[in-house]
Amino acid sequence: MNVFSHPEFDNHEHLSFFCDPETGLKAIVAIHNTSRGPALGGCRMFPYATDEQALRDVLRLSRGMTYKSALANLDLGGGKSVIIGDPRKDKTDALMEAMGRHLESLGGRYIAAEDSGTSVPDLKVMGRHTRHVAGIATRTGFDGNPSNGDPSPATAYGTFIGLKAAVKHKLGRDNLNGLKVAIQGIGNVGFRLAKHLRDAGAELWVYDIHEDNLRRAVDQLGAKPAAAENILYLPVDVVAPCAMGAVLNDTSIPQLQAPIVAGAANNLLEHPEHDAMLRDRGILYAPDFAINAGGIIDVFYERTGATPEKVRAHVDTIGDTLTEIFTRSERSGRPTGAIANELAEERFRKHAPATGPGPQRFAHVG
Repeated sequence: MNVFSHPEFDNHEHLSFFCDPETGLKAIVAIHNTSRGPALGGCRMFPYATDEQALRDVLRLSRGMTYKSALANLDLGGGKSVIIGDPRKDKTDALMEAMGRHLESLGGRYIAAEDSGTSVPDLKVMGRHTRHVAGIATRTGFDGNPSNGDPSPATAYGTFIGLKAAVKHKLGRDNLNGLKVAIQGIGNVGFRLAKHLRDAGAELWVYDIHEDNLRRAVDQLGAKPAAAENILYLPVDVVAPCAMGAVLNDTSIPQLQAPIVAGAANNLLEHPEHDAMLRDRGILYAPDFAINAGGIIDVFYERTGATPEKVRAHVDTIGDTLTEIFTRSERSGRPTGAIANELAEERFRKHAPATGPGPQRFAHVG
């Protein structure tokens, strides 16, 4: 396994591998950049087929968090962690506690939050052994409802705001009534996004690898079920990938029929050049790290004790940020992802130390 020469290794400041034979924990933590503040990002648990897949995912995700926090104007850096295993079969309190001990050993350089395959209760179990977890405080959420720290409501709402901005820019529509949307992945975020869209009058097609998630959306929201091989390629107005990343690639992009891609999943592009491929096909792509920033905004304000109104107002700016990206892309003829990258880099690079050696960069095996 290559690390420093890995194609996704983007001068990461820190990479650690942790194994605990007693609990079966195998985990990787990646810290990409801390120029704006400590690295904060979710802890994902997924049954990766190979160690290489897990490494690639954590490197891509941690870099994405740097860009996401910078684009959202948060004083945070970018990091991520992955646990190799099936969250429905392999997760135990002992395994989560072992993960907490490893997080504590990093001394606060990385702060973990909920992600795919982990939950607020899991983070609280990690918190028995570390202070460096976030998104677990009970408080009034951004929407005025009681919140246990779960960032999914804010992520879904921010994605909804961003999707509306994309529809306005591409289709010239303020009203979503009758808008046709296909949602791939109908878990915590995807279901809430679907509810926002249903309440706004949209028609929904959904797919999820878990039958219970799919059935819930059909029964409670009136969504139409779609097959795994069809969900991205339906003749709809918007495709919203809300599951795993890298679904926009050489195979999928030529088959897309929707004029807009706007979903909550991280790292939707398999490779950077797929940004231009979408543009060349006339498809408006809402860069994932711009549209799905609601969760990290919510977690950031949990740590500062801000009012729900302040959190919601900040999440609402996702629409303004995307509108700026879309407008600059249209004027320049350059892909939306490239524009979003530039905006984010401007924001985190201006926080980098003007003198001195800069952050320590190394790989650590623990």
